[in-house]
Amino acid sequence: MNSDTLALAQEIDFSFPALFLRATLMVKLVMALLIIASFWSWAIIVTKLIAYRRARGEAGGFDRAFWSGEPLDELFEQVGPAPKGASQKVFAAGMLEWRRSHRDDGGLIAGAQARIDRSMDVAIAKQAEGLNKGLSFLATVASTAPFVGLFGTVWGIMNTFMEIAQQQNTNLAVVAPGIAEALMATGLGLLAAIPALVFYNKLSSDSDQIAAGYEAFADEFATILSRQLDS
Repeated sequence: MNSDTLALAQEIDFSFPALFLRATLMVKLVMALLIIASFWSWAIIVTKLIAYRRARGEAGGFDRAFWSGEPLDELFEQVGPAPKGASQKVFAAGMLEWRRSHRDDGGLIAGAQARIDRSMDVAIAKQAEGLNKGLSFLATVASTAPFVGLFGTVWGIMNTFMEIAQQQNTNLAVVAPGIAEALMATGLGLLAAIPALVFYNKLSSDSDQIAAGYEAFADEFATILSRQLDS
């Protein structure tokens, strides 16, 4: 390889800012989109990790209070009809329907058990929706970011070949910068997609486990109320 060509190639700045600034407008847009998607994904990841940890702590604390032997009516008075915690909301939904199912004479309106179950199911569905909020974005980034990056790479390589044709020069100093800029787009696509995929799988599993805990609590609570109905 020509020593002059090597010297020119070594003088080229291959840092990320330099590659970004030298890229064509389309490749810059692709890179910017992938960077924004990556930051947004990490914001969702961190937010969800904190929210899931808080949800587990709240569920554990309320579970201990529920099984402490305290009368359910007293526990409901402490929690209130509009609590903040997810487990408490499921409990409050069941207790509200339980109280509404009593007639003035103390008897129960027919179909109370089914209405209590539906009320808790609706509360669980709302909590599950909140737990899953944002995960679809992670799934979208995980599945599309590599292809978006590949599009940027194809576009950058196409422009590199066009430049080679215009200059009629294939030495390293002409080819290397364009190829590096193009491959940077693919690298950014993978950088955005891999964490999004890994944490989407983890957070989806965590969300399912937390929601399953709410459902298990609702089943246990419904069983307790069913005994009282039967008695």
